[in-house]
Amino acid sequence: MRIVAAVIIVTACASPACTRATPAPPVDWTLTLQTVATPAADASAQPQLTASKDGVILSWLESAGSQTALKYSERTDTGWSEPHMVAAGSDFFVNYADVPSVVRLADRTLVAHWLREHKAPAPGYDLRLSRSTDEGKSWSAPFSPHHDGTNTEHGFASLFDTGTGLGLVWLDGRAMKPGTGPDDDGTGDMGLREAHFDRDLKQLSEAAVALRVCECCPTAVAVGTDGPIVAYRNRSAEEVRDIYVSRFTGDGWTVPSRVHEDGWKIDGCPVNGPAISAAGRNVAVAWFTAPKDDGHAFVSFSQDGGRTFSAPVQVDETGSLGRVDVEQLADGSAVVGWIEFANKSASFKVRRVDRGGQRSAAITIVDLGETRNSSYPRMARRGQELIFAWPGSGEHLRVETAVARLP
Repeated sequence: MRIVAAVIIVTACASPACTRATPAPPVDWTLTLQTVATPAADASAQPQLTASKDGVILSWLESAGSQTALKYSERTDTGWSEPHMVAAGSDFFVNYADVPSVVRLADRTLVAHWLREHKAPAPGYDLRLSRSTDEGKSWSAPFSPHHDGTNTEHGFASLFDTGTGLGLVWLDGRAMKPGTGPDDDGTGDMGLREAHFDRDLKQLSEAAVALRVCECCPTAVAVGTDGPIVAYRNRSAEEVRDIYVSRFTGDGWTVPSRVHEDGWKIDGCPVNGPAISAAGRNVAVAWFTAPKDDGHAFVSFSQDGGRTFSAPVQVDETGSLGRVDVEQLADGSAVVGWIEFANKSASFKVRRVDRGGQRSAAITIVDLGETRNSSYPRMARRGQELIFAWPGSGEHLRVETAVARLP
C-alpha cells in the first residue's frame, strides 16, 4: 500500500464491458459555488470530510519539519470553526489516498483515526484510534483496532456510527509477506476486516469481511435503514478488480457481491476506491473502472438496501482519472464527483444523476493542474449545502474548501 500512482490513459470507451447507452440530453440543475476561507494552514494536505446529524467535519494533516499534526474543523452557519488538534508526532504515515478522519457519533463523541509507521527497519504501519468526550479539548491514549502483531500494512479505514457505538473497516495485510524493496509489493493477500466498539470504545468484535481485496484502494461505508454497507475494490484470482459490497446484518457481514461486472483486469492496484451514500433503503455507489485502459467514472443505484443495483450511468464527459465521491439528495438522486481528464487537463467536476439515469450538465469545482496525480477531492452534504475540499497547489500548499447551496 506504499502508493506509486498509476496514470490510466483515457479514451472513448471501446470494450464490451463498459458499453453504455448514449446519455440523454442534460436536465436543468445548477450550483452557485462559493470559495470559503479554509481553516487549514500552509503545508496542509490529505483532506477528509465526514458528515453526521450534527454537521460536517473537515480533517487534514499539517507538516512542520519532522512533525505531522492531525487537525479538524467543523462547518457552522458562519464558516469553519477554529481548528483543533487531535494528535501530532514524527511517526505518522502519510500519503495522498490513505487519509485520516475525524467523525462525530450520535452521542456527540468524537473519534479520530490516523496511521502510525513502524520503526525502521520494520515495514508497514498501523491504524490508530483516539476518542474525545469533551468537544476535542482532550483525547484518549491512541490504540489499534487490530491485534495481529504483524509488521504489515493496516490502513484505508472507513469509520461509521453503529447506533450503539463505533464501527470501522480497513485493509489488513496480516496475511501478506512484505517485499524486499520499494518496487516489490510482496506476496500474499490483502484482506478487508472490521471491528465494532461500544459507546466507551470497548472493542466488541474483529472479523474478516473479505480475504482477498485490492491492496491500496480506499474503502467506503454508508449506513442506511438496513444497517452499514461497505464498498471496496475486489481482487479475483485472475486479477479482475471490480467493485463489491457487503452488508452488516447484525449477525455478521453478508457474502460480498459485485455492483457491476466491469471485468477490469489489471496487474496492480489503481489506487482508486469507490464511494457510497445511503438514505433509508436507497443506496448509490460511484466508482472508476478502466477495461482496455478506457477510464471512466460511473454511478449505480439500489432501492433494496444494496442487494441489487441498477445499470451503471457514466458520469464523466470524455475520460476520467476517477477519485470519485457521491452524495444522495432528498429526492433520491445523487451528486457524483470525479476527476475529469481531457486534453491533458484535469478538473474536479460534479453532476446530478437521478435514479432513472438522467444527468445534469457537469459543473467544474476546481481545475487541478499539477496536483491531479496526487489529488483526492472530497464532498459532503450538510442539509441544503454541499461542501467540497481538495489539496491545493502552488507555493503555499494547503487544503482549500468551497460550498454551494442546493437548488
